[in-house]
Amino acid sequence: QLVYPHDFRLTEKEKTSICYLSFPDSYSGGLGDTQFSFRLRQAGGSRDSPFQDDGRYNREAPLTLQVGPAGTCPGTATGALGLGSLWKILLFCGSSLVLVSRLPYVNLFQCLLQLIAPEYFDKLEPCLEAVCNEIDQWPPPVPGQTLNLPVMGVVIQVRIPSRVDKPGSSPVRQCNQENLLPAPLVLPSVHELDLFRCFQPVLIHIQMLWELMLLGEPMVVMAPSPTVSSEMVLALTSCLAPLRYCCDFRPYFTIHDSEFKEYTTRTQAPPNIVVGVTNPFFIKTLQHWPHILRVGEPRMSGDLPKQVKVKKLAKLKTLDTKPGIYTSYKTFLHKDKTLIKRLLKGIQRKRPSEVQSALLRRHLLELTQSFIIPLEHYMASLMPLQRAITPWKNPPQIRPFCQEDFMKSLEHAGPQLTCVLKGDWLGLYRRFFKSPNFDGWFRQRHREMTQKLEALHLEAICEADIVAWMKDKSEVEIVDLVLKLREKLVRARCQHLPVKEETLQRVSLYIDTIIGSLPEDLQTVLH
Repeated sequence: QLVYPHDFRLTEKEKTSICYLSFPDSYSGGLGDTQFSFRLRQAGGSRDSPFQDDGRYNREAPLTLQVGPAGTCPGTATGALGLGSLWKILLFCGSSLVLVSRLPYVNLFQCLLQLIAPEYFDKLEPCLEAVCNEIDQWPPPVPGQTLNLPVMGVVIQVRIPSRVDKPGSSPVRQCNQENLLPAPLVLPSVHELDLFRCFQPVLIHIQMLWELMLLGEPMVVMAPSPTVSSEMVLALTSCLAPLRYCCDFRPYFTIHDSEFKEYTTRTQAPPNIVVGVTNPFFIKTLQHWPHILRVGEPRMSGDLPKQVKVKKLAKLKTLDTKPGIYTSYKTFLHKDKTLIKRLLKGIQRKRPSEVQSALLRRHLLELTQSFIIPLEHYMASLMPLQRAITPWKNPPQIRPFCQEDFMKSLEHAGPQLTCVLKGDWLGLYRRFFKSPNFDGWFRQRHREMTQKLEALHLEAICEADIVAWMKDKSEVEIVDLVLKLREKLVRARCQHLPVKEETLQRVSLYIDTIIGSLPEDLQTVLH
């Protein structure tokens, strides 16, 4: 019915997808007003986005909150379809208000819609125009900064997470509240969910679910409502932080989606994706998927919520399927019974849900770090020594990643140093090497190391005596050096290499000095 701002163009395919995704896919009695999120493939290739990033945001944001360019698919495996991903959060009231963004700030957008929706359904377009005018004045999301975002008489205060934040630490205490009238609505996080509430029926299986996410296994979440579906999928994909989940995921998916045939076909293996559904029809069409999590309505009682059981896929029935994890997967690591005891004690002591969530998030963080730190250490050992970097030769290559060498390194530098969990860690690493998450992690680290080598090479050039080097060189060699240095400068600025501005200016000065020493006709050509 209405797209605002008017100049933002959606393709007909995107409009159709949004319409279907904006409403429940099956009857759910007493659903009432509800909020949920979904993800959508951007159709039609690259387009301008309301969120324009000059490179600073991605450079300073945590990997899990980075955005891809409009023509790529953030959160999907390298080599996946070259189409964008749009986040959706919406509120359903007989008609739907949908917020579209490439930033995965679920909490902020849900809060925003809770403020806007009642007014919008009363006043319609004039309300959106007023809200958009206010949002246009918001500062850009700079990682590490605390922002005050005024909208509809309320000031929402949020801190944008930064890559340099200590993993697992509490957000920095909000500031400048005493000068704000009215007092701000402070959001503890722009994106973190209440993990304890989301995982309440599967707490004793958290180890298994973490492994399935780590390995990028295909999984279906069957839920009674879009809210439960989307929250469970988002919770699952977030439990690897600070490691980025590099597969595709659909917090809410319907039978009308253009990828429906691709996901339900039995002629090929299911894709590496976590998909959340509510329509019972999927129980039949996705029976061949290797891992199916069926959850019921969340119930927070005074005791540990009833835990679902792990069941064989053969027991998956068409209509009366009971809650459970339907899989034949055997975990590589043993369960952490200490965690369950601590959470149970928290329930008995009526510990707040956010405290329980922090405990659960800390456990998952330490588990991921124990797994990834040996990989980081081995990767760092592949970096050439700084003394091997000389100014007049191309930077040395990063040595290739050898899986067997890495496995040998685990004997003295494995996860057993930081994690008490026993099990087949070697088997888990071998399986991880075949997953999109390893491919995504390796490409990211290799890219960062290559950029670091480029930066060190530029610094080596700055420290060199160029005049002495030029004495016995021909004009052809000198011109070649000028062209290479210029190319390096352009690359350093375009790729936002970790180089000080002072270094770049010195290289630029060197280029001018070299050109100044050449005959006038060559100077004219090079200028």
